[in-house]
Amino acid sequence: MATKELWAGIGSALAFLFTLITMAMNQSRIKVLINKISAYLNPYKQITIPEYGAERFQRSDLFVVVEAYLSDLCRELGARKLKAELESHMQSPQVSVDDNQEIIETFRGARLWWYADTESPKSNIICSRPGDEKRRFYRVAFHKRFHDLILDSYLPHLIDQGRDAIARNRQRRLFTNNPSSSWSSYGGGHKTIWSHVEFRHPAKFDMLAMEPAKKEEIKDDLNAFKVGKSYYDKVGKAWKRGYLLFGPPGTGKSMMIAAMANHLNYDIYDLELTAVKNNTELRKLLIETKGKSIIVIEDIDCSVDLINKRRDMKADKKSDDQSDVKTMLQKKEDEKDDEDSKLTLSGVLNFIDGLWSACCQEERIFVFTTNYKDKLDPALIRRGRMDMHIEMSYCRYEAFKVLAHNYLDIDERQFFELFGEIHRLLEQVDMSPADVAEHLIRTEKKDAGACLESLVRDLKKLNAQKNPAADCPPQDPVLTVTPDLNPTVINIFEEARDSTLES
Repeated sequence: MATKELWAGIGSALAFLFTLITMAMNQSRIKVLINKISAYLNPYKQITIPEYGAERFQRSDLFVVVEAYLSDLCRELGARKLKAELESHMQSPQVSVDDNQEIIETFRGARLWWYADTESPKSNIICSRPGDEKRRFYRVAFHKRFHDLILDSYLPHLIDQGRDAIARNRQRRLFTNNPSSSWSSYGGGHKTIWSHVEFRHPAKFDMLAMEPAKKEEIKDDLNAFKVGKSYYDKVGKAWKRGYLLFGPPGTGKSMMIAAMANHLNYDIYDLELTAVKNNTELRKLLIETKGKSIIVIEDIDCSVDLINKRRDMKADKKSDDQSDVKTMLQKKEDEKDDEDSKLTLSGVLNFIDGLWSACCQEERIFVFTTNYKDKLDPALIRRGRMDMHIEMSYCRYEAFKVLAHNYLDIDERQFFELFGEIHRLLEQVDMSPADVAEHLIRTEKKDAGACLESLVRDLKKLNAQKNPAADCPPQDPVLTVTPDLNPTVINIFEEARDSTLES
């Protein structure tokens, strides 16, 4: 019996040993087992955000967003060890938490622990820069009872706040489209389709020569759009908005666009339609634009022949039955000329609010400018495409006061009489804000009073050209009597003269 028990013990020991050997040969099972035990004993969960994802040579978008979010969080919570980086697209250095440092945050009662660390890559890769041998990552830990809150509410909140931080700190850019002949399918489509420079225009809404109430209305509309993602989702509309700026030349349409971009911290895409050959190219340009941007088409009535297309089509249809050989030949010649340029009104309409405009990046604004609103096709500027029509009119008194403050740093209390004269003349004469501003440029030999007097002289000159008899005093009618006339006739002329003078 003792021998049997001995052999049974040896067999059990050998079986256990073989089990350990088998598990050692398969480390993944050991890791799974350890993770199960750890998950059972540890009430906390972790989420890891690696610096590089599936694309080895491009940083993860989520990692960049988390880095920007934690940069703002470091300032609020006062982390002790930080590191600062400045890249070409940033306006100021971005401060982030250093490796092996911890940041504790509270979100709706849930406590979160953030920390950064580095790890060596598991496979051999080619490093383009020194220091890339190790990959950074961020890791956040939280109690497992807050699992749904973190995934459903906290992470979307983090992404929104991080993107806002990136938008505030990035150097905004002004893009223009390149001719399709220079496009390339290699090296990134956006780099070859659009070229850009840094956008440093100083325009702000306070500087615009416009009535204050009108400026506030536009700013309120822009602010509502910027925070209106949930509203647009609720009503089933793409998150975009259109603005039509119309008015005479020199009324500040381009400056208005710059002020809108500065107010929203958006990039600007200046789309030159004359460089676009067809609707397909226009759609590709749209796809390559980014969110948080303003897409501008200036002087759209002059860019391409999109005016009165429907009227031309109806005229062609009516003249089909009456056309002669000459008309048919001319029509074929025109069709041949159109082969190289097939950008149509339909293509532009789809560009603004078609399916492709909704499938691409969100949070975009379309702005059209024109000097002649009446020339545009009604389908192009209807509500839903150009949601808000903004008239940029001639300079009036309220706009003049803004220009006087911006250029001369004065108000009506300092030059009461001159301001009053300018007020009267601006109600009678149409002068663009650009022309008014030209008179208000101060020089060493020209002070504020001289600038205002120069403006008054020019306004009076324009008023005299508009109303030649406005400044001429009324004169008595002159009656010339010929001696050869009959005395009765002379008496009639004299009575007519007297009655005219009395009236």
